[in-house]
Amino acid sequence: MKVSQVMSRGVISVGADESVSFAAQLLHRHNLGALPVCEETGTLRGVVTDRDLVTRCLALKLNPEKTTLRDVMSRWLVTASPSDDVEKAAELMAKGQVRRLPVVKDGELVGMVSLGDIATAENQRPQAAMALEHISENIRRL
Repeated sequence: MKVSQVMSRGVISVGADESVSFAAQLLHRHNLGALPVCEETGTLRGVVTDRDLVTRCLALKLNPEKTTLRDVMSRWLVTASPSDDVEKAAELMAKGQVRRLPVVKDGELVGMVSLGDIATAENQRPQAAMALEHISENIRRL
């Protein structure tokens, strides 16, 4: 099965000059955990997660109205291609310890694929379970 068959299309994205506050509102309004950060042309430049907002802005007592996403977004990206096999996407998630992958074609964002997308795809649960196991390796249980 290909990534294009399970990915979400019509992804909400933001520009790097938007504020942390604006991104937090979008995450809340659309019940998202991550937003791709793109240029106007659709070229992916980064991803900002709810965790990024907390650890790189709020925890440092920066003003979320004045802090831009450029200052807090993750620039090191793991991406998938629409033509990749779902198994490859799961391996990328495991290796990069991420739960969501931007899907990029010719440098342009075309979708997002999540562990949930893979887990609900027919016959793909083992790949999702493997990816989640590797993503969770560094979690310390008390």
